[in-house]
Amino acid sequence: MNKYSSEEEFLKHYDSSVFEKLSMTTDIIIFSVSDEEVNNYRKLNKKYFSVLLVKRDDYPFKDKWCLPGGFIKIDEDLEDAPKRILANETNIHNIYLEQLYTFGSVNRDPRMRIVSTSYMALIDKNRLKDKLNANACWFNVEYTEKDNIVDVILTSEKEILTFKIKKVLKDMTTDRYKFEVLENDRLAFDHPLVILSGIERLKNKIEYTDIVFNMMPEYFTLGELQQVYEVILNKKLLDPAFRRIIASKVEKTNKIKTGEGHRPSYLYKYKNVEK
Repeated sequence: MNKYSSEEEFLKHYDSSVFEKLSMTTDIIIFSVSDEEVNNYRKLNKKYFSVLLVKRDDYPFKDKWCLPGGFIKIDEDLEDAPKRILANETNIHNIYLEQLYTFGSVNRDPRMRIVSTSYMALIDKNRLKDKLNANACWFNVEYTEKDNIVDVILTSEKEILTFKIKKVLKDMTTDRYKFEVLENDRLAFDHPLVILSGIERLKNKIEYTDIVFNMMPEYFTLGELQQVYEVILNKKLLDPAFRRIIASKVEKTNKIKTGEGHRPSYLYKYKNVEK
């Protein structure tokens, strides 16, 4: 039999100290696909896939690299925290973030039990108006996968980071995997897992959502758009396969791109079916 007569009476006598405490943080993955100019004027500028990292200036993991992240304030909405933290740690503002995954392994942080909700965005870093903080840096991402072992190399002008992750099939019916870190060179916390989770999510999302157009200009050639898909998916796409993916997402304009040593090409634009 319930000994309380009302919700108010229950809350008045409720003792929260019987439960152990844990802390909440958020980690933010900012991916970019951006142009790097090539010397051959007959070729399209090469696209690079990159991720934004910050260098820690305090313990734990002092002087190691990590994703922008931090603690969620007790009176702060979950979705407001990553925007505040991203602005403070990197000086990036006003970009669309979507929730990725919650990471809660017991020993993921040496300080205490910490659960982190991660967020993700895809942008074009060359179009950012904000100047990055000194401790933030873009790293180009290269990865290879063989026999469910993923090798990742992150390269910047400052240094090279590497990690290796094993993908273990968790659920055959849904093709879901869990990740195990085999090697990790100078990345803090469990951020290799967070980064690979973001890459896997992004690879899936660009085929069934319009996320890729967050970082495209208003007008673009099909060749430029195909480069973006290929650098994220980490594979070459045959033209018919690519056109099937984007058939319902773009529309041809009467504008033509000329010059720069390329054959004239029609420009396309994103077809926002919600408008």
